[in-house]
Amino acid sequence: MSKTFDRFAGITFLLIGLLFVLESRKISESSYGSEVGPDIFPIGLGILLILLSARLIYETFRYQVNQGEMEKVQYGKFIVLFVSAVLYAALLEPLGYVITTFLFLVIAFQTMERGKWIQTLVIASVFSFGVYYLFAEFLGGSLPGFPVF
Repeated sequence: MSKTFDRFAGITFLLIGLLFVLESRKISESSYGSEVGPDIFPIGLGILLILLSARLIYETFRYQVNQGEMEKVQYGKFIVLFVSAVLYAALLEPLGYVITTFLFLVIAFQTMERGKWIQTLVIASVFSFGVYYLFAEFLGGSLPGFPVF
C-alpha cells in the first residue's frame, strides 16, 4: 500500500464524513408520519465514514517500511468508486433507494473483485431490499421509493 495515498484518502474521506454529519443536521428531524427522521441515515453514514477514515489514518502510522517492496496504487479502482458514489448521490431521488443502492453495490463489488456475479447480485439485492424494508416498513421511516414513469 502507498502510505501517502492512504493518508490522503483517509483525510479526504474524513472531511467528507464531517460534511455528511454537518449537512445532515440541516435536514428536519422527522417527517410526516415517520418515527425515524430522514436525518438518521446520513448522520450514521457520516459517523461511520469518520470512524473508518480515522482508522485508515491511524494505520498509516503503523505501516512497516519494506525496502524494495512497493504495492501498486490502484487509481483506476478509486476513480470508479468515487464516480459511482457521486452518481449514487445524484440518482438517489430520481431512481429511488433500492435501484441506486443495488447498482452502486454491484459496481463496487465488481470493481473490488471481478467475477462471482451470482454472489454479487444476491448480496446487493438482499442488502438493498432488506435495508429498505427495515427502514421504511419496520421502523416507519421514509426513503425514496421506486421511480414513477
